[in-house]
Amino acid sequence: MQITSEIIGYVAATLTTSSFLPQAILTIKTRDTEGLSLSMYSIFTAGVLCWLIYGIFISDKAIIFANSITFLLAASILFVKIYNILTKGN
Repeated sequence: MQITSEIIGYVAATLTTSSFLPQAILTIKTRDTEGLSLSMYSIFTAGVLCWLIYGIFISDKAIIFANSITFLLAASILFVKIYNILTKGN
């Protein structure tokens, strides 16, 4: 039973994390963040960081895996958004 729940955790982690890839790739490639909400990405990135810390505290590899990657992707998008605001007023 443990193996089944662990597999489901990794499938869920892979799906939710990979769903972020298209946005991250597009944002990094085009640098276009005009349609992205600064407050949403700030709150989301902070939330993902909290999930990562939580996963570390409970030693859940699926949570750590998913949120490490999602944090890097979300933080990259957030960085580009903040950079654009500071340099272009976008």
